[in-house]
Amino acid sequence: MGSSFLKKRPQHLLLGCIVLSLVQTFAYSYVPLDRIVAVVNEDVIMESELDKKIRNVNEQMKQQGANPPPASIFKRQVLNNLIQNRIQLQLAKRIGIRVSDENLNRTISNIAAESQVTLEQFREILEKDGYNYEEFRENIRNEIIITQLRKRQVVNRIIVSEKEIDNFLTNKDSQNIFQTEIRLSHILIALPEAATGNEITQIKQMASKIRNELITGADFAEIAKTKSNGSNAKTGGDLGWRKADDIPTLFQDYIPDMKIGDISELIQSPSGFHIIKISGLKDMEKNIVEQTHARHILVKLNELRTDKQANEKLGQLKLRINNGDDFRLLAKGNSDDSISAIDGGDLGWTTPGELVPEFQRVLDDLEINETSKPFKSRFGWHIVQVLGRRNYDNTESVKRGRARTAIGDRKLNEALQNWNRQLLDEAYVEYRLNDI
Repeated sequence: MGSSFLKKRPQHLLLGCIVLSLVQTFAYSYVPLDRIVAVVNEDVIMESELDKKIRNVNEQMKQQGANPPPASIFKRQVLNNLIQNRIQLQLAKRIGIRVSDENLNRTISNIAAESQVTLEQFREILEKDGYNYEEFRENIRNEIIITQLRKRQVVNRIIVSEKEIDNFLTNKDSQNIFQTEIRLSHILIALPEAATGNEITQIKQMASKIRNELITGADFAEIAKTKSNGSNAKTGGDLGWRKADDIPTLFQDYIPDMKIGDISELIQSPSGFHIIKISGLKDMEKNIVEQTHARHILVKLNELRTDKQANEKLGQLKLRINNGDDFRLLAKGNSDDSISAIDGGDLGWTTPGELVPEFQRVLDDLEINETSKPFKSRFGWHIVQVLGRRNYDNTESVKRGRARTAIGDRKLNEALQNWNRQLLDEAYVEYRLNDI
């Protein structure tokens, strides 16, 4: 009996040592467990997803010179946005909205092209910046799905009448949409979190050196692409056209004293040192544009016609035009643009921005009466001939266009709010965070 007890005792001691070792291991390598922060119908949102989204949004706001609201409010806003998107994705799935890998790849390729890099380079840049490429792909897929859903259920139902535009233009309160617009370019030299005084001094010196390069003639867009930490760095720091009210608060005090081409002094914020440049100004008192009168011949691709064949056909037509054949008659008999072909390929007077970019670029490079070489657009292959150019006062058209956009945006915002509220009312949502 005693010997039996003595034989078992070392096994108990061994088990106890193993348990103690495991407890110590978990104690030293403790990682907080993920938890559910919201239940959305049959789906859940995890705290890790919420924290990641908060970091991303916070970083975007810092780069734009904006300060986030208090932490508890900010957390609630981001979580509500995640819930809203989750409800919309669930609805899109139910009604059959899908985005194929082919369409997704095309969209990402376009994003890379806009940043003037190859798809492989774009992927390398993302991974270098700490983004998981597959996760990025799925985020883009979800954005496309939500955009298609909103377009189908809300956007396509927004109608703006000419009467509404007339009424809008007679309302003095609407004149703010005709403010001068400013095109800004931006460079951010970022500070690390909790930067020391020495680090701030060094980074300020680096930013000052960059500013001096810009003042002495360095290309702003190229510097932005290679040295800026801003979210628009890949597009040369371009922040686009903005009215004065839409310019980030951080920059507003500097704009009034600047002219086109001016480089600002260093602008410090918690995220780093900013440099801005005014790249353009639009004064709405008068909008004069150069219009182009052109005609074209379009050859579309199909199952029986390849790129090579379309190119060759247009090459032969161009040769006939150069030898004296009538462009108008050739367009009537050969163009696949059924609308313009009736008028001999005539496109009328067009304003920059009305035609697709690849077509506009060719048009801008032609002299009057010159016929282009065959070139490809998203519609097929073309040759185009410039018939004339003129300066045109487009102010009234621009005003009506802006009025239409302003009315449409207001209607769309109201419709989206009502739609989101309805979706939320119809969904089961349970919050599981006690600190928001």
